Amino acid sequence: MKVLGVSGSPVRDSNTDRAVKAVLNATGLETEFIKLTDYTVAPCNACLGCVQTNRCVIEDDGIMLAEKAKSAAALIVGGFTPYSTLDSRTKAFIERLYPLRHQHGYMAGKPGGAVITSAVPPGCASLPPAADMGVNAIQFYMMEEGMNFLGAVKVAGNVPCIRCGHGDQCTMSGITMLYGADATVESVGVSSFEHQPEAIATAEELGRQIAGALASA
Repeated sequence: MKVLGVSGSPVRDSNTDRAVKAVLNATGLETEFIKLTDYTVAPCNACLGCVQTNRCVIEDDGIMLAEKAKSAAALIVGGFTPYSTLDSRTKAFIERLYPLRHQHGYMAGKPGGAVITSAVPPGCASLPPAADMGVNAIQFYMMEEGMNFLGAVKVAGNVPCIRCGHGDQCTMSGITMLYGADATVESVGVSSFEHQPEAIATAEELGRQIAGALASA
């Protein structure tokens, strides 16, 4: 039984990547990790050309990735939250799993989970609940496909302004928007998955739950 983990993060060896891998490792099962930036995946055209074949008509890597999801025993989807919602690359991947739905429901019954990295601090009253919105996008996909959604890992991420070179001077800096008028690149620092005990514990628990669900199936 192979567990498939997918990361939509474009950053090399990102927090999202490492959190997805932590979930996979905790399953103790055979796993495969996919980084979507290594592939070309266009969004769904809503053409319904996949109804009879369960295969997308867009000839790119989305077809191969959908086959990997179809063959996998479980699926972990990881993404991040630009503009307080799920990133477009991860969303496109989810959309391209739509052909697996028609007449057969190939994803139905499979255990799954989400990993979301967000720079928006929890409880930030002036901003949307970005991490929750990212989780919802993945959770509701799995719900609509009849999958067994087992939980989500929320990772504290990094606003791009900490590495753009203008984070302390720019009037549009996300640093002050997220952390207050006196926040600076230095005071905010870099958030790392490995320094977040709660996220690590949640990732390991999600991996164990997936393994348990597959063992009892």
